[in-house]
Amino acid sequence: MNAQDYKKGQPRWCPGCGDHFFLASLHKAMAEIGVAPHDIAVISGIGCSSRLPHYMATYGMNTIHGRSAAIATGVKVANPNLTVWQVSGDGDGLAIGGNHFIHANRRNINLNMILLNNRIYGLTKGQYSPTSERGFVSKSSPYGTVEDPFCPAELCFGARGHFFARAVATDAPGTIDILKAAYNHKGAAVCEILQNCVIFNNGTHDNVYSAAGRKKNAIYVKHGLPLVFGENDEFGLVREGFGLKVVEIGKDGYTMDDILVHDAHCEDNTLQTKLALMGNGDGFPVALGVIRDVEAPTYDDAVYEQIEAVKAQKKYHNFAELLETNDIWEVK
Repeated sequence: MNAQDYKKGQPRWCPGCGDHFFLASLHKAMAEIGVAPHDIAVISGIGCSSRLPHYMATYGMNTIHGRSAAIATGVKVANPNLTVWQVSGDGDGLAIGGNHFIHANRRNINLNMILLNNRIYGLTKGQYSPTSERGFVSKSSPYGTVEDPFCPAELCFGARGHFFARAVATDAPGTIDILKAAYNHKGAAVCEILQNCVIFNNGTHDNVYSAAGRKKNAIYVKHGLPLVFGENDEFGLVREGFGLKVVEIGKDGYTMDDILVHDAHCEDNTLQTKLALMGNGDGFPVALGVIRDVEAPTYDDAVYEQIEAVKAQKKYHNFAELLETNDIWEVK
């Protein structure tokens, strides 16, 4: 398979929109994964990002606002052989669709859940969203929003989610890596993609949107490797009390032996949550990569196992046998 096998149509997004970057990475990731297009379904809600199924040569459905996770759940349970990718924006997925987002994670349905986060409602022309920062000025908050935003990772973990990863739309290798990791994870896999809206929220992720910015302001977390960052990996993260601390390796007595090693498979999400919350003007870098990846039973497998267990206890296994369990009369 190659990326062209998954392409269809001409994307109709604004020039420079982060959706273009993500779509290209998704095509490449699918080609590397190698699942045939006819074995894939891409389900979306409403919004700029939710046009994505129109540009995929797979099965797809552009559903109604906030309901992509619900529809994707039905698709996966009805046909467990399909690989299902669910695509939402931060408004579609966390506002009207927030309830479905929570329960898809809680149930651990085997979905690849993509959250394209530009911190704004783009399609409806610039209202603040559940991820917009406090004080953000928009058409629906002309004096600045007085709400605190969701952190998608925190919401995922609070719903007992087992997989969370983050990438920047302009970072194709990083995006492809987490998409492949999401596919390989069995269960609900949330991938937050930090992207730009050039019209209504330009520059919202400027600190990590360029390769140079990521070298200075991001940390790539990889299971089993030390949590180091910086242009020359000169900084690292250590534990301080119940929190984290940035240190410069080789100064103040800190060596590589003091640096924390990332454990994405730890069932306790305490440190994973701290990693996911970093980078909001707090002097910490933005964590990119697979932050949490823990195995757990999936909803769709459990449903089919339950069906088989119940069937095994019954005297009948199909409709004809069901009819014959009762008295039968032959009419001549």
